[in-house]
Amino acid sequence: MTDRLTIVTWNINSVRLRMPIVEKLLDEVNPDVLCLQETKCPDANFPENPLKKLGYEHIHVHGQKGYHGVATLSRRALGNVERRDFCGMGDSRHIAVDVPFNGSALRLHNFYVPAGGDEPDRAVNDKFAHKLDFMAEMRDWLTGEETSKPAVLVGDLNVAPYEHDVWSHKQLLKVVSHTPIETELMEEVRVAGGWIDAMRRFTPMEEKLYTWWSYRAKDWAKADKGRRLDHVWVSQALEGHIKSTSVLKDARGWEKPSDHAPVIAVFEA
Repeated sequence: MTDRLTIVTWNINSVRLRMPIVEKLLDEVNPDVLCLQETKCPDANFPENPLKKLGYEHIHVHGQKGYHGVATLSRRALGNVERRDFCGMGDSRHIAVDVPFNGSALRLHNFYVPAGGDEPDRAVNDKFAHKLDFMAEMRDWLTGEETSKPAVLVGDLNVAPYEHDVWSHKQLLKVVSHTPIETELMEEVRVAGGWIDAMRRFTPMEEKLYTWWSYRAKDWAKADKGRRLDHVWVSQALEGHIKSTSVLKDARGWEKPSDHAPVIAVFEA
């Protein structure tokens, strides 16, 4: 019997503000697991009840008031919950769970990497320094035992690593999210753990691929000046099980949207 697992990752930019489109996504896509980032919600105030009514009874959150925050909700029972505090900052930027799959389990990491502010210079921008330190800790931790098993890493990594992950490679080389120091460090994180960039497995490197469009554009769809900030990585042990990835671009045009679109990943065993 085939085991089919659908995981969606989405920076929701305030879960309470955008509950109508969270419910819309769950109703239309019907994923097994939804990983949210930038929930901006203390754990005690997370809106569990409407999600449980839709069948997502297994909810684990790591939140804080007004900033950051991640949540993983699932139709399947989740185990071995871990909330890692990167850089000792006390920020809610990571949660990991075990998800039943293929008679066993896969480790699912849900990340919200710091955006890094506006100036790509750690000497004058503490936010940028924090972003680089955060990724360096990811690189040093996510190796060996953590990545030798079936594992998936999703989330808003706030880096568009490749040339066609942005609307203009040349114009964004000095813009935070696509500077060489960020893209090279993000590649170090991926390679150190032997992670496979699942989205680029299904969309060739020479094709444009975006998950984020700024609110500042009057007509985001027409301008289409996007960046791929949201990612799905899989460990080598799952290479044969990732069957598809896709960006639900339409969601960027839903009522009161996030500036990010959901990314859908399908696994089969």
